[in-house]
Formats: sequence, structure tokens, C-alpha cells
Amino acid sequence: MEIIKSLLIFVLAGLCEIGGGYLIWLWLKEDKPMWFGLIGAIILIAYGVVATWQSANFGRVYAAYGGVFIVMALLWAWKVDGFKPDNYDIIGAAIALIGVCIIIYAPRTT
Repeated sequence: MEIIKSLLIFVLAGLCEIGGGYLIWLWLKEDKPMWFGLIGAIILIAYGVVATWQSANFGRVYAAYGGVFIVMALLWAWKVDGFKPDNYDIIGAAIALIGVCIIIYAPRTT
């Protein structure tokens, strides 16, 4: 059950980071109203809080989160921006996820 909770926290953190960043991107690059940027900033702050809900230490969580971010960014680009990941994107994302699982979920002796 701890692994499922951890994975859900990673997904929620990813949605906050990518969603908040996307709103700021739209504000600055697509001439959306300033409230897009303000809401994006609030969501990015929420990302910082959500990431603290992980039980592992800071360095391990942020190292692993990089791999989760790769996968989620590709999924976001595919579903929101219409970007179609190719086989190399998918292979790279799978390798990153394997790395995440090793970093976070491998049994430790200490």
C-alpha cells in the first residue's frame, strides 16, 4: 500500500508542476491573461508542498521525481499539445521509470 500511495503522490506532484508550468507558459508565450500566470504560480507552490508528502529523503525523492516528470511531460504533451511521442521517447521514458523504481523502491539495508 505504501508504494501505491507513493506513486499517487508522484503523479499529483507531477500534475502540479506540469500544470502550473503550463499555465505560466500560456501566459508568457501565448498571451493569455495574467491570472493564468498567477494560478500557475500557486499550483507550482502546491507542487513543492505535495512533494514533501513522500516518505523518502529529499535527495532521493527529487532524483526519482525527475524520471516521473519525463513520463508525465510526454503524456501531457501527447494529450494536451497533440505531440506524438515516438518509439525513442517511449523507450527513454520506460528506462527513466525503471530508474525511479530502483531509486525509491529498492530494499535498503540501512
